[in-house]
Amino acid sequence: MSGSWRAVRRRLLTPSHNETKLSTRGFHVKSPEARENLETVGGTFLDGYAIAVEAPDQDAAHLRLERIPVRYRGFAYEGAAMGLAMLDGLPVPGRGRVAEFLAGHGAPHSYMVHVGVGWAMARLPRFRWAAVAPADPLLRWLALDGYGFHQAYFRTARYVHGHHRESAFPWPGDETRRYAGRAIDQGIGRALWFIGGTDPAVVADLVDGYQADRRADLWAGVGLATCYAGGATEAELDLLLERVGAHRPEFSQGVAFAATARVEAGLLTEHSETAVRRLCGLTPGQAAEVCALARPLPVVDGELTAYETWRQRIAERITSGAPGARA
Repeated sequence: MSGSWRAVRRRLLTPSHNETKLSTRGFHVKSPEARENLETVGGTFLDGYAIAVEAPDQDAAHLRLERIPVRYRGFAYEGAAMGLAMLDGLPVPGRGRVAEFLAGHGAPHSYMVHVGVGWAMARLPRFRWAAVAPADPLLRWLALDGYGFHQAYFRTARYVHGHHRESAFPWPGDETRRYAGRAIDQGIGRALWFIGGTDPAVVADLVDGYQADRRADLWAGVGLATCYAGGATEAELDLLLERVGAHRPEFSQGVAFAATARVEAGLLTEHSETAVRRLCGLTPGQAAEVCALARPLPVVDGELTAYETWRQRIAERITSGAPGARA
């Protein structure tokens, strides 16, 4: 494929940066600094998407992705995964781009890559999902997290203000269709951090507007975004903990996931270190160790999905002060 055609493909497939502006989305603006951070996240995601769609191969994409500042690089890999998944799901030559990426340069960013696939699912016809659904029986649930984030971010009136709930959602490993909606809610919760402009009071009010049985998963998503995307002062982190209340275990699990994603990718930042210490009493390395030790091996879905078992183990270890889980 010629470079000129790849450039055309990029222009045709890449969403406009204007779609990530808080003013476009109608999201809360806490401060100019918070707005700049969140809009940079969105813009960097789209930059990663464009890089992947235009690059001749993953080596070329990797060279460009690695030039992005550490704080935002993970979002670029997430966007790149969406771009590759879109190509896998559309009638264009070639298949297996996401799988190849996960086996190559995308491996250290596996959390973000799986989430990025979910973004593509939200924009592809459902009959094409089989072409992009991740194979990993544990991390594939993160694709639903990405799907939920996309829906809340772009269809805010329905999924956030209207509290739309996905039901009977088909997904591998969820034959009873009881858990997929919960994984989607975790992504919606992550989006609430953006929709609320990283303002703890606004975000907590958004969570409280949902049915009580959904809030634990929503708070898990908020915890992940708080640590990974950042944007809160230490005083605001303390306020967030006050509002989390009884859902602190699930919230802490989300924070630990975010810390692990940054540790594994070598993308630690000061804001992430501060968040995991303040919210979980852990260093990022300790949070990553908790997640590794709690990981189910082998991955077998039973009454609970293996993914949910993993999440519960992480939450329990952190909140119980198990050995190795406290600084």
